Amino acid sequence: MAIKPTVVLVHGAFSDGASWSPVAMRLLGEGLEVRVPAISNRSLAADAAYVRSFVERIDGPVLLVGHSYGATVAGVAGDAANVRGLVFIEGYVLEVGESAQDVHRRFPDPEAMPYFDEAAYPVPGEADAAEISVRIEEFPFLTALGIPADEAAVLAVTQRPLDAEVLAEPATVAAWLDRPSWGVVATADRLINPEAVRFGLDRAGVRELVELPGPHLVLHTHPGDVARLIVDAADAVR
Repeated sequence: MAIKPTVVLVHGAFSDGASWSPVAMRLLGEGLEVRVPAISNRSLAADAAYVRSFVERIDGPVLLVGHSYGATVAGVAGDAANVRGLVFIEGYVLEVGESAQDVHRRFPDPEAMPYFDEAAYPVPGEADAAEISVRIEEFPFLTALGIPADEAAVLAVTQRPLDAEVLAEPATVAAWLDRPSWGVVATADRLINPEAVRFGLDRAGVRELVELPGPHLVLHTHPGDVARLIVDAADAVR
């Protein structure tokens, strides 16, 4: 009997593992095993190494799913031996040696570009580093349009910033080269240009590309559609 893969969900920039809640609830309802690791949003190499180690501790096959920056992390961490497939949700899918910044520069800037705030944070024993976040008052419009106002307000004030240097950090692995992949483009995203997302997914030769008329947090506006694609991918690799 074929073994169902464990679905590992990797969160993106400006959010945390709770961003997966609407999708995870549906996956659990389908009888899938689900795990949602927390990543630091401080280093692509470090976050990918952590996710890879997290995946390798799971006994059995894994379907690795990433949203936003988490999709980039999954593309690097997905070379773990037990990863059977990848699902990329509205995030940059990189070639080896390529950074998110490299892909970003191929396309017009998204609407959110003027509305990022940058702040210094301390790094013990080193010079301060910089982190970026979406301006709180603009977050609902740029990231969460279509989500109830009270929920969007909570997402805005609980966002997890991204280290500014992550955007220029090159990928050391492109796991999609030898694993089947699926993808979602959120066509109303104002945080990432959807054309940049579509470019990466097309290049990766995804088995199925789903376009949804949602914002960056498409996990909240279209959780059923996202969950259905993940279930289909899990069925395909079991």
